[in-house]
Amino acid sequence: MRASVRLVGRTRVAVGVVAAAVVCAGAAAAASAVLAGTRAVGPSTQELTITASDGTKLACGLVLPGGSPPTGGWAGVLLFHGLGQSHAFMETIAQAALAPAGLASLACDARGTGASGGTFGLDGPQEVQDARDLFTWLAARNDVSDTQIGAVGLSLGGGEVWNAAVAGVPFKAIVPAIAWTDLGAALNPDGVPKAGEVDQLAKDVPPAQWDSSLAQTRQDLLAGNVTAAVKSTEAARSSRAQLRSLHVPTFILQGRHDFLFDLDQALAAYRLLPGPKRLYLGDLGHPPATNPTLEQPEYLAEVVAWLREYLAGGPKLGSGVQLAHDPFDGTPSFYKGIPRTRHMSVNLPGRTTLTKPATVSRSVRLTGGPLETFGDSSVVVRYSGAQQWGDLVATVAAKGSSTPVTYGAAPVTRKAGVLRIPLSDQAVLLPRGKRIVVTVGGQTADGVYGPPAAGAGSIVIRGLTLNLSLLNRAVSR
Repeated sequence: MRASVRLVGRTRVAVGVVAAAVVCAGAAAAASAVLAGTRAVGPSTQELTITASDGTKLACGLVLPGGSPPTGGWAGVLLFHGLGQSHAFMETIAQAALAPAGLASLACDARGTGASGGTFGLDGPQEVQDARDLFTWLAARNDVSDTQIGAVGLSLGGGEVWNAAVAGVPFKAIVPAIAWTDLGAALNPDGVPKAGEVDQLAKDVPPAQWDSSLAQTRQDLLAGNVTAAVKSTEAARSSRAQLRSLHVPTFILQGRHDFLFDLDQALAAYRLLPGPKRLYLGDLGHPPATNPTLEQPEYLAEVVAWLREYLAGGPKLGSGVQLAHDPFDGTPSFYKGIPRTRHMSVNLPGRTTLTKPATVSRSVRLTGGPLETFGDSSVVVRYSGAQQWGDLVATVAAKGSSTPVTYGAAPVTRKAGVLRIPLSDQAVLLPRGKRIVVTVGGQTADGVYGPPAAGAGSIVIRGLTLNLSLLNRAVSR
């Protein structure tokens, strides 16, 4: 099992973003002081408790810019943290980056976590109501605008921003980062639960703090079953089906190599949104993202610029798709829309009989290059003699690398046939000259699906086809 996976990613994500915020805000504050000819006044922070409409006490922090508010009040931003974080972390970003830009911020511990009361509902209807209540509370302040209020959310918090926005909370701009738009596609793509990821999520919030309505869903997913309860829970916490009617200006940030919430979560949203939109794809997010420190000032500065444009009349940032290179080199590629792709298919013949939990690997050295994955790839498996097999897992990796390029799984429902295994949408450079290894069988991919299911089972693998979706032109080197 790899390092602990959280809905916010490794600890260094938080540390790095704060460092980036300090760098960006320091420059902004210094520039403002010079232009004003006076010493900059720092922001103020107030710890407080806000009572939600159902009586639940939420532990919050209010960060206001220094000096006097403008006529009509400061533009405001609601901040929603990721799982394993707290409002104190979001306060740090507010103090370092948002307040120097003239934005007031309110952040609270999500219900059932940190110092807030209530039970954890995984961005369900009650969390959406919390977002509405917090919007109303912030808008009622005399020093904050009652209309120019936006929202920023990280991972779990990004899910809440999406869900609150489609539910009608009147944000004037939103920034959902490293989040999901279709929870089912994230946690159990193609009907196979990512039990390893779900197990980590379940451990981050003690069972006693989960809302009782989620008990069956949690149990079913951990057992590897996509039941009616699971589908209902996921549908109620997914925004994708409603995005065609969401016109709020939206800046999406997503990780190019993220095994929890892949690129498809953001790309699908970008295609559907009818209003102003911008998409940043970089090496941020959950494992195996590396979250390089040098990249963080790039996207954090754009987040602040987006909020200022739509909340405070700042300069225009513009729309389009920005794809950071891996490793980050400071010169990301920019596209007017989703980057164009091409496809490559290679056959990997051979016959192998597997007995649970065995796997078989076949490799190929791809021609041309450099090649960079992007879009909907798959592994097609020709098989026979399947007996009590269950799910067939596929992993694609560069030979010698400990981190897979991508992964996927699909249920085996017939004794013989052709099975297409969709692969997670990851943007990864395939090293020139390296053999690409495709592994299929019962073993999990990098801890994503958890341990193989117990019991006997066998299957005959008769041939594989690797279908890769690639950028028309690789941008990484």
